[in-house]
Amino acid sequence: MTRRELPDPADGHPDAGEERARERWEEFHTGALADYASERDRPDHEGTSALSASLKWGELHPRTLLADLARKRNEGAATFRGELAWREFYADVLFHDPESARESLRDVVPDDAWIAGAEESDALEAWTAGRTGYPFVDAGMRQLAETGWMHNRVRMVVASFLVKDLRVRWQAGARHFMRTLIDGDLASNQHNWQWVAGTGTDAAPFFRIFNPVTQGLKFDPHGDYVRRWVPELGEIPGKAVHEPWKLDEQPAGYPERMVDHKRAREVTLEAYGRR
Repeated sequence: MTRRELPDPADGHPDAGEERARERWEEFHTGALADYASERDRPDHEGTSALSASLKWGELHPRTLLADLARKRNEGAATFRGELAWREFYADVLFHDPESARESLRDVVPDDAWIAGAEESDALEAWTAGRTGYPFVDAGMRQLAETGWMHNRVRMVVASFLVKDLRVRWQAGARHFMRTLIDGDLASNQHNWQWVAGTGTDAAPFFRIFNPVTQGLKFDPHGDYVRRWVPELGEIPGKAVHEPWKLDEQPAGYPERMVDHKRAREVTLEAYGRR
């Protein structure tokens, strides 16, 4: 490949640097922040700050954001402060327990609950390539591969799918995220994966399992996010894009579902219940 043919590494990524980061923050906290509480879970909308990479690389300090937020009294500002608090909390957890970057904080899953060997490798390959047969999951994984970023709501769904549907250890997914994300923060990444796996610091029950179909229907109700990242489904209108297996014909080039979610959920709950 010649130099002229090499892709521009900046394509698809926000402009780097403190000046641009401050501009984005100014645009966000004087505009979209007001609707952040209701819009932040919609990957088909521009409802987040897109500042995670700037925080990761030190272009902005959380105290700068908190100083501006202190002058606001709306629900969006309160919700955003809460997200910053989670970031700082996970940093504190990692500081006091460095092993939590590699090991589960709570031993709630028996070792034989996980797949291994070739089965695990095949599952990881399909998941990382965005070819699981679940459109909302595949859209997120393809967005990650192309841009180095993924919407936070979708991160939770794809993580749950890997751990709870495919029964791959959370550490494998966390490693892939850290290798790929431009905003990959060790504390936030590892402990959000532990949150999904049910092995982390929170008191949420282990049977919290995201349904990849209902999550898509709820947070991408018109299917725009899926159609953007999964071109094989680009001609399927509306919410039908989230369940292509219900169509008369399987869309050309798109894989069938790796697992049946309902059955996978039952298997996982049985495995977790043995501990």
